[in-house]
Order: sequence, then C-alpha cells, then structure tokens
Amino acid sequence: MFSSHRLRIVMSVLVLLGTVGMVSIAYASHSWNGYHWARTANPFTLKLGDNVSSVWDGNLATASSDWSVSSVLDTTITTGTTDPRKCRAKSGRVEVCNAKYGNNGWLGIASVWVSGSHITQGTVKLNDTYFNTPTYNTIAWRNLVMCQEIAHAFGLDHQDEDFANAPLGTCMDYTSDPMPNQHPNQHDYDQLEMIYSHLDTFTTLKNTVVAGRGNDKNNEELSDFGKAIKKSRHGRNSHFEKDMGKGGKVFTFVVWAGDTHAE
Repeated sequence: MFSSHRLRIVMSVLVLLGTVGMVSIAYASHSWNGYHWARTANPFTLKLGDNVSSVWDGNLATASSDWSVSSVLDTTITTGTTDPRKCRAKSGRVEVCNAKYGNNGWLGIASVWVSGSHITQGTVKLNDTYFNTPTYNTIAWRNLVMCQEIAHAFGLDHQDEDFANAPLGTCMDYTSDPMPNQHPNQHDYDQLEMIYSHLDTFTTLKNTVVAGRGNDKNNEELSDFGKAIKKSRHGRNSHFEKDMGKGGKVFTFVVWAGDTHAE
C-alpha cells in the first residue's frame, strides 16, 4: 500500500495533470486553417467599412478598439462603400453592415473571401430582425456578436463551442450569457501573434481584383453559403465553404439566433 507521503505525491501529480488538461482544452489553437491577410510588415492596418446605423456605431468602435490592442493588428473605421441591405464585399477590407435581413434564423454572419491561404476581403452582417427583439436588443449581445464576426475576418475561429460551458471571458466563445464575453481575451491576442508570426512578400490589403468569381456576391440565404463543413453543438450547420473557382473560396460563419440558449 502507498504510504501517506507517496499518496500525497500521486494525488498532487494527478491534480496537476488535470489542470494542464483543462488549460489545453480552453486554450487550444483557434485559427481556422491558418488563413490570414498577406502583408509585408507588422502591425498591419485593416479597414473596417462603417455601413451600420447609429445604434451600432458604439459597438463597432468598441470592437475596433479592442482588436487594435493586438501587437500585430490595428483596425481603423472608415466610410462604408455599400448599401447595408446588400452589404457587398470590397477587396482589401471588411465591410460591416446591419439591416433587417429577415426571419432566416441567423443573428449574424461573417463571410470571408480567400485566395490560396490568404484572406482578400470580408463582410459582417448583423440581423436587426432579431436584434430589435427584447432578447438580443442589449449592449452585451451587440458587443459579443460584432466582436466575434469581425474576428472571423482576421482568421480567428471560436475558442469554445459548447453553450453549456462556463464563459471563457472572450467574444470568441459560444455562450448563452453575453455579459462576460463582450471583448477579446489574452488568448485571442496570442493566437493572432501566432497566425501573423511570418511576413509575406505581397499584400492583400489593397483594393485589387482577386482570384475567383463573384467577389461582390451578396451571401445571405442558406443556399448561398455553399457546403456545410462544421456544425454547432445543437447540430446546426455553422461554418460553410463555397468554391468560387480559380483558387478562390468564400467561408461563411453563422451565429444562429436559437443556438444562443443552452439546452
């Protein structure tokens, strides 16, 4: 039998291993396949096109300020270039829009165009059909969804996708409680440093024509998203991929309104 001293040592090791295991789960890589903006220097500046109404301006400013804390990334809010209802993409930047997009089930979507391994443009759409309801018409929900959808256009995925888990204190966490999850956390900034640890010999941060057809297509309905490649905890398709030809693809991330409540 173990002596009491040896037993304490074994128990201490098991506790340590359990703690390490929990940390590895909570702080696993949440890059989505290494997609990133091509650039020749860090920090780089990404333009966020302001196509949102006044009720969203504060949330956009908060997200821009939060993500600009990163040592490799700065964001700047600039005049939008599109009708918010259509929310057309423009190369070299991310257009952020809000409108009543209808009872289609989604609270917010981010569509990200890539060429090879590089991001070339993106759109964020915030569905006021749901944000005008008592459930989602809060600063916390607006901050969380704005923060998360913009970050998909940086190359970040979610840290955790189980709504029943305790909040991680990051907007990259699926949750039924938005209050603790309105902003990035340190692991998000660390992940950005990993994604952008190398430099490229060219940039995709300019208004240029990129590979693939239909770069200005308005992705809004489920049929426009392409093939589903990932499901949420509730079994709903949440991440889509569409082949645009000539090396171009569009990835769409969906936050479903009903999925924000744990079962």
